[in-house]
Amino acid sequence: MKTLAAFVLGFAAGMVCLAAGLWSTGSLLPGHALAAPKVPEAVQFPQPAAVPPPFQPPDTSPAATPKTTPAPAAAAPDDTPALGMPVAGVDPHTLRSNFSQTRGGHAHEALDIMAPRGTEVLAVAEGNVVKLFTSKPGGLTVYQFDDTRTWCYYYAHLDHYAPGLKEGMLLRKGDVLGYVGSTGDASPDAPHLHFAVFQLGPEKHWWQGTAVDPLPLFK
Repeated sequence: MKTLAAFVLGFAAGMVCLAAGLWSTGSLLPGHALAAPKVPEAVQFPQPAAVPPPFQPPDTSPAATPKTTPAPAAAAPDDTPALGMPVAGVDPHTLRSNFSQTRGGHAHEALDIMAPRGTEVLAVAEGNVVKLFTSKPGGLTVYQFDDTRTWCYYYAHLDHYAPGLKEGMLLRKGDVLGYVGSTGDASPDAPHLHFAVFQLGPEKHWWQGTAVDPLPLFK
């Protein structure tokens, strides 16, 4: 009996010593307590696509819109004259403008009216003859001012002048002043009247002015 008691006491003492040793080394902690807790990694969420701002219409208020002034259109001559036909027997409706064509490297700025040689050339308006002139390009020519001295009428390539024509004389609309020809640089095979209209400047030079297309002026 004493022997059994001594065995039990010895076994218990041994177990106590064993437990104390294990406790000091941490062997008695549970397995999950020995490992450092794992911190879950941050979850990476895809970034949403950038949303464009809502459409803003352009500011059209007067303060935001620059003010511009359109370029002025070219002014038409005031009091454009109504002219008679300068070549006898020609219907103006059969003519085509060649005012803007280029001839010999320069602007034509006139109307060529084809007609047989010797056809009468008529004054297109009332006014005085200011110059009878012969030039290499124009041949035999007449410069006539209208009564207001606003317009100059130029008749070129004449074959010859009407009898008695002279500078300073007054011509009425429809008076004969010369005859169709091909003098100057006109082709001998193509007699015609080169007719031009100029709006005169303040100097009233018979050789200088602003050319306008004659064809719309025939009434």
